[in-house]
Amino acid sequence: MRETKVGFLGKYPWLVTGFFFFMWYFLNVIFNILNKKIYNYFPYPYFVSVIHLFVGVVYCLLSWSVGLPKRAPINSNILKVLIPVAVCHAIGHVTSNVSFAAVAVSFTHTIKALEPFFNASASQFLLGQPIPITLWLSLAPVVLGVAMASLTELSFNWLGFISAMISNISFTYRSIFSKKAMTDMDSTNVYAYISIIALFVCLPPAIIVEGPQLLKHGFSDAIAKVGMTKFISDLFWVGMFYHLYNQLATNTLERVAPLTHAVGNVLKRVFVIGFSIVIFGNKISTQTGIGTGIAIAGVALYSVIKAKIEEEKRQGKTA
Repeated sequence: MRETKVGFLGKYPWLVTGFFFFMWYFLNVIFNILNKKIYNYFPYPYFVSVIHLFVGVVYCLLSWSVGLPKRAPINSNILKVLIPVAVCHAIGHVTSNVSFAAVAVSFTHTIKALEPFFNASASQFLLGQPIPITLWLSLAPVVLGVAMASLTELSFNWLGFISAMISNISFTYRSIFSKKAMTDMDSTNVYAYISIIALFVCLPPAIIVEGPQLLKHGFSDAIAKVGMTKFISDLFWVGMFYHLYNQLATNTLERVAPLTHAVGNVLKRVFVIGFSIVIFGNKISTQTGIGTGIAIAGVALYSVIKAKIEEEKRQGKTA
């Protein structure tokens, strides 16, 4: 009987998984830093959100053209279930960027730590799925931490705060619709189609809200500050980093258990908050720092408990 040769990566799959995590974190941190740098000289989040999606869509179309991956066929039934997901994705993406442009990156990510609270609320009160008391208790420090951080955040303004909260709600509904939109299509193709639909959703608001300002002085001011080459280069790369980090997040989820991915997602937020404070030199009060830490710890606790509950459910079904 011939032995099947196993390659180096086959012998050490943890190296591949570790590389996925590293690239996910790296691309996410670079995206957040470059994104904020763009907003410092070009404060037009609706337009930049469109660019994020546009670059990603072009990347998907080029990938399809060479068969990496092969484009999955789509029909009206699949389109009907993907449209609500894409609309929520678009709204959540734009409002996240409005918040990123309005306040410190670290503060936006602190507010977005509340997303599990909105997910739990939607599951309990909209879907009628009872949430264990242990999960609700684990969310208490998240709410407390965000409240503490918000009260003394030096960059606080209502536009940034409310936009981040709307983003949380939008991504919660995206999660709900995603569960209803489960298809046999692979995750790369699903994300590509969602990006295409979301681009068409984001385009009209960008033209209406920011179009006149962009034509009048937005583009010319940005070019005067950094030059045409850097301006175009920044927009291209921020779009690439946005698409690739989202794709890698999906690919990483496929390689690891939900618990590992959940903890990894929390650590990613810690990395982004930490690096943004260092890179931009954001001054934060002691209370904001403590509040952010409490919120992140609460999210970590929630993620661990939730993943364990889901694992127990799966084991119960297979038993």
